[in-house]
Amino acid sequence: MKTILQLNNSVFSDEGQSSQLADQFVARVRGEDPEARVIRRDLAEHPVPHLNQATFFAGLTAADERTAEQAQAAAHADTLVAELQSADTVVIGVPVYNFLIPSTLKAWFDHVARAGTTFRYTENGPEGLLEGKRAHIFVTSGGQYAGTDIDFAAPYVKYMLGFLGITDVTVTRAEGLAMGEETSLAALESARERVDGLAA
Repeated sequence: MKTILQLNNSVFSDEGQSSQLADQFVARVRGEDPEARVIRRDLAEHPVPHLNQATFFAGLTAADERTAEQAQAAAHADTLVAELQSADTVVIGVPVYNFLIPSTLKAWFDHVARAGTTFRYTENGPEGLLEGKRAHIFVTSGGQYAGTDIDFAAPYVKYMLGFLGITDVTVTRAEGLAMGEETSLAALESARERVDGLAA
């Protein structure tokens, strides 16, 4: 059975354009495969705690060697890592805030990027351990950033997924959503058409 991990990040929750594109994609996939399992997290409504010293070192300690305090500190991150490991497809809604990804999504990456579990260091540099998965990123922004020097959000998410071994990544954008109704509607229509094509 296929497992989809969906991460929505809009402060507007289900009303956010990035969330709607991600939801549309997952709905289309489930229409083709009704038995697909979906793990859905709204990281804006239920944010991941920021990484701290306790959670960092607890995550690097083998589960059978953790103290009770370390086990408690690592529990939430353990769940996030297990969800990512179990997923065949990762779907991420990425609204662009002040040119970057939401801090909640950055916190999620901080917890799931765990040395020895989701990546490892080798003599040739880091190696991702989550190969064989696919990812779809749905990026929405008020401005138009693709191909510019300030296009930080989508490349960062794609890089981090690749760092973890997920290199089959598709990026769908709806840009210019704050640049007038005509531009916004055209961008959303194009993105929705692309979503239908991807899920077919």
